[in-house]
Amino acid sequence: MSDLHCPATLLVARHGDAEYGHPSVLCDEGGWLSARGRDQVTALTGTLRERRVARVYTSVLERAVESGRLAAGLLGVDSVAVDGLAEFSVGALAGRPHDDPELASVFKSWMHGDLGRFIPGGETGAHVVARYREALQAIADLHRGETVLVFSHGGVMSFVQPRVDGAVRQDLVERAFLPNCGVAEVEVDGDGFRVCSWPGSADRAVV
Repeated sequence: MSDLHCPATLLVARHGDAEYGHPSVLCDEGGWLSARGRDQVTALTGTLRERRVARVYTSVLERAVESGRLAAGLLGVDSVAVDGLAEFSVGALAGRPHDDPELASVFKSWMHGDLGRFIPGGETGAHVVARYREALQAIADLHRGETVLVFSHGGVMSFVQPRVDGAVRQDLVERAFLPNCGVAEVEVDGDGFRVCSWPGSADRAVV
């Protein structure tokens, strides 16, 4: 089997529970892990000891970086922050309530396939999909035949991973809410991406 068709296994996890300087409004700040979040990362890492994780990757946002640093230390591997895996930016909507109807409308449009809509001062859905897919592909290309842990974010995971190869897996879209440290197992080879398991739930109470 060529390296191209030898799959890389990406364990893509939402970061641990986090705290923020402005918790009641939308923002793009990185936040930091709470005590609960550190416990969640530690518990997750304990379930992965038999997976022979080769490296940990994270988005550049601090809550993911801290999750990766803690997990990597427990697994005895390196942690590397990479561009492309961050949560989508709220742009000019920063400072508005979390249930802001304009943001909800854009995200709903993305989830229904209108990837040309954009968050004011932020990204289009098409750009989010492209930069996230590119980041996952670059990681996979470095780890054919290996397993890596990747810390990302709930919104971008829910939106992008069901459609990374252009086809929408409706069963994943319908389970959009992701718990902290929930893991989606993704295999990447020369034929593209395959989501093998998904931690999402239709119950918003999980987040």
